Amino acid sequence: MTAPSVERRALSDARLPAAAALAPWRGAAAWRAAAAWPGRALALLVGVTWLAWRVVRAVACLAVATALAASPALAAPTEGEIDDALDGELEVQSAFVNLADGVYQLHARVKYPANAETSAALREGLSLSYDLDVEVARARRFWFDADLTLLTLHRELTFHAVSERYVVRDPRSGTQSSFATLAEALASLGTVDGWPILVASQVPGDAECRVSVRASVRRGRLTDALRVIFFWNDGWQRESEWYSWSLPR
Repeated sequence: MTAPSVERRALSDARLPAAAALAPWRGAAAWRAAAAWPGRALALLVGVTWLAWRVVRAVACLAVATALAASPALAAPTEGEIDDALDGELEVQSAFVNLADGVYQLHARVKYPANAETSAALREGLSLSYDLDVEVARARRFWFDADLTLLTLHRELTFHAVSERYVVRDPRSGTQSSFATLAEALASLGTVDGWPILVASQVPGDAECRVSVRASVRRGRLTDALRVIFFWNDGWQRESEWYSWSLPR
């Protein structure tokens, strides 16, 4: 046996104890790697499933929008038709307050726009929001008026396709009423009686105060199909002029 062969054999014999010492550690690492695979596979499956669901939803919304645009019978209202739904008279026709048990209560009559486009937009799944803003301010001669109260009465109007009725809902209280016709629903929205707006003790005794009321209507929630079509238009709103008078004492 030559000298190089002897040296190689001696080196191999010297490595055997080190390899034997490292064997358990290598086995543990392999076991941990094998144990991690089910978790990684599950995470990968969940990620692929979520991505597939997003793709299917996007394709479905696109298909619905395409079908609505292509079929006259199923056509959704265009942006111009939705704008036409707000055409018409929007006015605070009358308003006053009375003092009852130390609280000022507002009574108002509002004329809201109503036409065929309004009914069509509601029947297509659009909702409309009707707000009544009230402001009571103390007049100051050499400076801006000081606000005593700023309140908004918010209601929503929708169409219930199953019952074929128009539904007026108060989002804060959750109360709602249904009406057979759009005219009846708008008449209810335009009638406000006994709304408490201010406590008499908040009013300075020697100051002149004014009450101002304004009505507005704006687009509310959209169905998924309409949201795809009108995703760029969030400024669909109309407001009336302010109706103002002096606060009685």
